[in-house]
Amino acid sequence: MQGNGFLLLQLLSKTLMDTRTATAELGWTANPASGWEEVSGYDENLNTIRTYQVCNVFEPNQNNWLLTTFINRRGAHRIYTEMRFTVRDCSSLPNVPGSCKETFNLYYYETDSVIATKKSAFWSEAPYLKVDTIAADESFSQVDFGGRLMKVNTEVRSFGPLTRNGFYLAFQDYGACMSLLSVRVFFKKCPSIVQNFAVFPETMTGAESTSLVIARGTCIPNAEEVDVPIKLYCNGDGEWMVPIGRCTCKPGYEPENSVACKGKSWGQQET
Repeated sequence: MQGNGFLLLQLLSKTLMDTRTATAELGWTANPASGWEEVSGYDENLNTIRTYQVCNVFEPNQNNWLLTTFINRRGAHRIYTEMRFTVRDCSSLPNVPGSCKETFNLYYYETDSVIATKKSAFWSEAPYLKVDTIAADESFSQVDFGGRLMKVNTEVRSFGPLTRNGFYLAFQDYGACMSLLSVRVFFKKCPSIVQNFAVFPETMTGAESTSLVIARGTCIPNAEEVDVPIKLYCNGDGEWMVPIGRCTCKPGYEPENSVACKGKSWGQQET
C-alpha cells in the first residue's frame, strides 16, 4: 500500500524542491547570523538530513528570517509547500520570558529572476506575501528529546495564483525553539490518460484549489469522434472528472480494454 501511495503521489504531483534527501549544504540565507543555523541532523528514522534550527527563546523581540534559494515554478499556477518540523514546548523551558512561541510564519515572494543573495535580501515583511502562521500540533520536552522520541509535525500550505518565473520562500521565527527538518515544494497535475478511446495530455491544475482546467482529447489510432468537443476537466487535487464527448473504434476495428482499437482477425472481418 505504501508503494502504491508513493506512485499515486508521483502521478498527481511534480516536485520543485525537496530537502528530505539533501546531504550537502542547502545554502539558504539567514538574517541575523545569530538566528537560523544550518546543521546536519537526523530524522525520526535516523536518516542523516540537513536542517535549519533556531532557539533564541531567552531573548525577547526575536525576528529571525530564513530565505530559500530561487525556485522555478515551471509553469505551475498554484504551489504547495510541505514542512516537517519539531518545536520545543515553551512550558518545558525554565525561566523563559512570555515571548516564547510554538509557531512560525511562512511567506513567499514572486520574481522573474534571482534577486536575493547573502548580501542583498529582504529582511522584513514588506515585500513578501504571507501564506500562514504555522502552528505545531505536537511539541517536545527535554525528556522526550533525550529519549529520541521526536514529535514531528507535518503541515502543507498552498498559495497562488503565480505569474512570474519563480519565487522564494521565507520562514520567520519570532521566538520559537524549533528545527525545520525538511521542506518539499510541489504542484499538482492530472496525469496523461486514455479514456473513452481518447488521449488526454498531462495537465497542470489551476490557480485555485477549486479551479477546473479543460483538457482537450485526441482520438487514439483507429478511432474517430462521435461527440465533440472531446474533453475532460482537471480539478484542484489532480483528478480527472466530467468527461464530455467520446471517440469510438472505426469500422473494421474492435475495442480492447477501452484504451485501444485493434483490427479484427480475418474470420471476424465483415463481408
